[in-house]
Amino acid sequence: MNNHDERFVNPEVLELALSKMFNKTIIRADYRLKELQGGTIGDVRLVTGMAETSDGEHLPYKMVWKTQKKFERYGDPNSWRREYDFYRSNFGALLSESFRWPECYHAEMNEEKNETQIWMEYIDGISGLDLTGDMYERAAAELGRFQGKLYAEQPVVLQSLTNLSKVDYMKNFYLHYRSWNRVYDYIRSDACEIPKHLCKMLIDIDKNADEIFNRIEKLPIVLCHRDFWVANIFYSDGKTILIDWDTTGWGYLGEDMASLIADEADIEHMVEYYRRCIPAYYKGFSEYADISHITDNCVYEMILLMFGYRLVEWYMNAGSGNKLQETDDERTLYIHTLQKIHELRNM
Repeated sequence: MNNHDERFVNPEVLELALSKMFNKTIIRADYRLKELQGGTIGDVRLVTGMAETSDGEHLPYKMVWKTQKKFERYGDPNSWRREYDFYRSNFGALLSESFRWPECYHAEMNEEKNETQIWMEYIDGISGLDLTGDMYERAAAELGRFQGKLYAEQPVVLQSLTNLSKVDYMKNFYLHYRSWNRVYDYIRSDACEIPKHLCKMLIDIDKNADEIFNRIEKLPIVLCHRDFWVANIFYSDGKTILIDWDTTGWGYLGEDMASLIADEADIEHMVEYYRRCIPAYYKGFSEYADISHITDNCVYEMILLMFGYRLVEWYMNAGSGNKLQETDDERTLYIHTLQKIHELRNM
């Protein structure tokens, strides 16, 4: 059964995934689908129902079914299949009980359709803007420990992964945005409605980009999640669970902290979380590797490189729904975010 959904579940695949989930032979199961996330990049459904085992037991279940079609992400063409590749590898062995990803019950690739399907654990926890400051800090510390351990131990599993985003992804992303005349010219024009001191903040980054990247490139290269923002972080039973690993790859120490602090995060607490999370992250990393020589973490600069022009773009695109109040609210939000980033500059 399904709930007026155009997608139908393959019963054999569902039974296979449920057998792995329960560690029992499942002979049949009904299902209901609920869309968790839509759009052209990924299709994510909550699948619920009742499963029947070979010995007649009936078990309620809940899991996530993620379908990913091939798409082109700028500078990272194979990201569409990366999560599938990760789940098919031994990468999960690198995670811990306190910092992990959703368990995978079944993963398959349809080469003809250029499509992956992953059946995985449903995470029931606190996420998004419901995360507290303590949860932010814990996530930062856990990520630091994870990256520090991999950096220090260089496990064979990590070395065998071939589909990882490249170390210069952040730099190329920034240069791509900077070369876009629409946003580049706007903050330099008389027509720009963004406050001048915020425009200057962005222009100064452009002027000093070469020097900034020289500083960033002196930082340790670590395995970055690269989408480490509040919607992908879940806190449950004292553990941090991280979803959506499709942008993961090599990057610089602190890149993920820039996302945690600034990517559609809790604006009112941005300064507080910056103060709390950066030390927690560095402390976690230093449990495995000596980074006492690093005096310039460059996280403020990374925030601007990764989100400065993006916020300008969002500001310029606000109001596409043609509702005046929503337009004003969106623009105020983006200006407020840029203002909070400005307040970080001397910290």
